[in-house]
This record gives sequence, C-alpha cells and structure tokens, in this order.
Amino acid sequence: MTKNFEDISELPDTPSATENPVSIIPLGGLGEFGLNIMVYETENDLIVIDTGFMLPSSDMPGVDLIFPDIHYLVERQEKIRGILLTHGHEDHIGALAYVLRQLDVPVYGTQLTLAIASGRLREYGVLGKAQLNTIAPGDTVELGDFSAEFIHVTHSIPDSVAIALRTPVGVIVHTGDFKFDMTPIDGKLSDVQTLARLGSEGVQLLVSDSTNAERPGQTPSERSIYDTIDNIFQKTEQKLFLCTFSSSLHRIQQFIDLAGIHRRLVAVTGRSLINNVRIASELGYLDLNPDYLIDARDASQFKSHEVVILTTGSQGEPRSALALMALDNHSFLKVEQGDTVVMSARIIPGNEKSIGNVVNHLLRRGAKIYHERNANVHVSGHGASEDLKLMLNLLQPKFFMPMHGEYQNLMRHAEIAESVGIPSENIRVAEDGELIRLTSEACEVFGRQGRSGRVLVDGKPEIELEDIVLRDRIQLSQDGILIPIVILNSDIGNDSQQEGVVAGDTEKMLTGIEDVDEVIQTDPTIKTALNAGQIEIISRGFVYMDESEELIEEAKEITRRVIENLNDEQKHETEIVQDEIRGALRRFFSKQMQRTPLIFPVVMRV
Repeated sequence: MTKNFEDISELPDTPSATENPVSIIPLGGLGEFGLNIMVYETENDLIVIDTGFMLPSSDMPGVDLIFPDIHYLVERQEKIRGILLTHGHEDHIGALAYVLRQLDVPVYGTQLTLAIASGRLREYGVLGKAQLNTIAPGDTVELGDFSAEFIHVTHSIPDSVAIALRTPVGVIVHTGDFKFDMTPIDGKLSDVQTLARLGSEGVQLLVSDSTNAERPGQTPSERSIYDTIDNIFQKTEQKLFLCTFSSSLHRIQQFIDLAGIHRRLVAVTGRSLINNVRIASELGYLDLNPDYLIDARDASQFKSHEVVILTTGSQGEPRSALALMALDNHSFLKVEQGDTVVMSARIIPGNEKSIGNVVNHLLRRGAKIYHERNANVHVSGHGASEDLKLMLNLLQPKFFMPMHGEYQNLMRHAEIAESVGIPSENIRVAEDGELIRLTSEACEVFGRQGRSGRVLVDGKPEIELEDIVLRDRIQLSQDGILIPIVILNSDIGNDSQQEGVVAGDTEKMLTGIEDVDEVIQTDPTIKTALNAGQIEIISRGFVYMDESEELIEEAKEITRRVIENLNDEQKHETEIVQDEIRGALRRFFSKQMQRTPLIFPVVMRV
C-alpha cells in the first residue's frame, strides 16, 4: 500500500540518505496536458519550476480555470528559494498570479516570459509585490542547495529554456517544452553544445517533455507551414482571418511577414493576442512595421482583399473573438460569404466538440475553413519521438522521468528511453502528488505527499469551487433537481423556526439555480400548499410536471408517510426531517426511473 508523507524527513532511511537526497514532487503536469508545476526539494531548500494552469473540459460546468493545489508549498514557504519559469505559455505561467497571492518568493525567467506573465500579475493585483528577476540563456543562479543553469531550446514561443540543476546528488536536467527546430523563425537554434557538455560531464536525472511521445519521426520546423499559408494568401480574394494561440509568436511573425508580401494591412483582435503582440513588438521579438497595423474596428473601412485579421479562439472558446464572429455576435467584425478562416493551432483533446461548433457556424456564414486536419497549417512546438531520442542521447542520463502529458504519453516516452539504452529499472513513470527521492545510487517513488490535486476556479481566482459543488452541477445537468416542500405546524418541532425560512444548507446549494423564496411565493401550487397545509413538489430539469402527475402524487405520498413515521422529537429537528425525505425519495426515483435527481427538501412551519 502506498504511504503518504507530509515531509521529506519522514521518508524511510536508506544508506544514501546522508547525501542530502533530492525529493521531486510533481504537483501537476503528469497525467494531463497543462497544469505544469514541479517541485525539487532538499532538506534545507526548495525550488519550483513553472506554475501553469489548465482549461476545464466540457464536463466541468461553470469552471473557468484549473490551478494546481499548492498546499505543499504554502506549508514550506520558508524553504522556497525561487520559482523558475521555462517559457511564456499559459500552461506554464498561467497560475503564477494565483501562487504569488499566497507565496512571497522570487521568480526567475527570461525577458519575454516575465513580460507576458506581468500582464496577468497586474490583472490580479500582485505585480507590485512580485520579485521578478530577468535571466538570459547561459545564466546561472545560485539557490541554496541548487544551482540553476538556463539553456536555450527551440519551441513555438521565443525565449524558451531548459534548466540544468546542480544538486548535492548530481545534475538534474528539466527540459521544459522543446523540439529541435533546425530552421527556427528567429534563427536561434537549441543550445546543443551545452546539452552535450552536460551529458559528457554526467547527468543524474533527465525530466523531459512527453507531449508528442506517441508521434513518430521528428517534429517539422515552424517554417514548414509557410508555403501552405502563402498559398492561402494567394487564393483568398476577400477577408482572411488567421486564428492561433496568442502566445504562438513564431507563427504570428510568419503571418505578419506574409501580410506584407501580399500587401494586406494587419488587424489584431482578442485581448490576449493584442497584449502579446504589443509586448513582443516592444521587446523586439516581433518584427512588425506599425504602418501596416490598423485598429480592428477600422477593418471595415478597407476593401476585403486589403486586410488580414489575426484573432484568438482556436479552441472554440465561447467568448473568444472567433466564436463571436462565427455566431455573428462580434461587435464590429463579420465573417461573410467568400471569406477564409485559418485555424492554425492544435486541436487539444477534449475541445473537439466546441471547435466543431465554431467551424459549423463559420461554414454557415459561407467561409472557407482550413485547420490541421485538412491542411498543413499547424506544426507542433513539441518534439516527436526522434527529438526525444536526440535529447536522451545528448544528455545520457543515469535515471529518467517523463513529464508533461497524459499517462499514455509518459509510458510511451519511457519506452523510447529504454530503446536508447536506459535500463528499465532506472526509469520512473510518476504521477501528480507522488514523491520521488533521488540519490547518487537510486531514483525511487516512496509514496505520496500528504495533499495534492486541483483547485477549480469559478470566476475570480479567489473563488475556489469545491468538488462537491461541481458534482452537484454535473448531476443537475444530467438528472435535474426536485424540491419537496413540507409544511409543518409550528406547534410541532422547533418553535424558533420562522415562517418561510429555508434550512441554511439547502439555501446555499440552491444559490445560482433559483431563489427559493421567489419560487415559493410565485408558484401557485406552493402558495396553495401554504394555505392548505399540503405537501408539494417542484421539479426543474427532472420530469415535466403536467405529464408526470401520477409519479409526483406517489412521491408526495411517500413524503407524507415519512412525516407520519417520525415521532414528535424527530419532527423537532429540521435536518432529520430533510434527511429522511431525501433518502426515501432517492430510493423511490432510483427504482422507478433509474435516475436520481438532486433532492433538496424544504421544511417550513406555519
């Protein structure tokens, strides 16, 4: 049985424990795409690499963002020497503001990465207190027991780095996201020389990106889509909409270059895209002639063939610019018959339905659509199997641990590592929350740290959604809600109970569904019940009342029998009455309909 450990000092002793072993604790990013955050810890010091968020799946109603649970870090914040960022994608920096609201620790990242992160920090009111330290590839930072060397790697965003950690038990290389692009847009190759030097000196552990481990071959260069996009420019006679991730700056640079060649003005829409284009242009990471840039609100003043519009919404996000245009709800941009839309981004698993909906609506508007499944308009920023082999061969690690991806990606990466000569007993496939201890002789999973998981955010980052609320929302969406209203004589039960008062727990659970008092006062059947002392039932999303009279009457009778079987002392306790009614009706509806709605009995006294 796996044991939970609250602190590394609780780990079982081994002969190598005197070496000051390094504990590795993935708080996110192992078993999912996104939510990337890794902890490296010794007896005295702790560092964090990346603080990413994850977008919710379609089966998480009302959830806006998912952050990693950082309870482990909050309890050890006096040991934290710094947060190190590998690059500026949201799945690696998106939770930084959430983390810095709870931790006052220094942050290290490249110029572009920190500039992009600063926008989110400012938005959430923590930029003023943030300790941001700019580093450049080749720099080394001393952080207690750790020495961090930053190494340039190619990815779909500039200023991406891998990190080599020198520790008491040897060198750990944390790759971040990478691929080996031999013709990068900015001309900056991955620093293969430094990686090879580290390999020759000796790497104790490699922790490496597994996103594309299941893809054969080598990931093509970012430039590989240039000819396809160029051809689309040539064929498009009306407006051209180019949609990609707001942080895919190498992709955006190609769009801008082609717009200049084909004499089209560039309009940018979508808040995140506008911000990133501005930041990257100011810092010199984007070559954009301001004379060719127009306000998207002015795009309609030009002829259709004179404009290209850069936009967000490649994953079908409901409030994104492209989704609004697809429904003809955008305030000043329209997709019209004969326009062309290019969705130049990976279809993230789980987003297929929302993307399909946007595509269908765009087709109804008469647009021509290009995406990764029907044209070469997207190339990944993550290395495929041959890239992963190259990284393994350059570093020649003694131990290996895959990261970033679902479990199947991690397992495939483990197989790749074994294929290049790493013994299977030296490969550790871990999951979020597990505690791995690295010594000079071993790399082993010893158990789980005491608390890990996900924080669901509804609206603002400070509004955390409990798992039980999400489960209730899912059940509501599937089976609906049933509200039995029971009217008791105030002479029986708790005399302090006021007329028309709903039990506190029930009222909280109904918040956001319907106001209970309003339902009671406006529903004519409930008003009758108040006057006549009868039992009434409200159904929302469960059954249609007018066609289910027999079923509802039977449910009322069951409720009546429950009340009759309670003694006066039990009737005195509102919670007992509610629990007995809830249990009886759950059994009844489960047997009759094989469905179990959320049942919230309301006990009132008149």
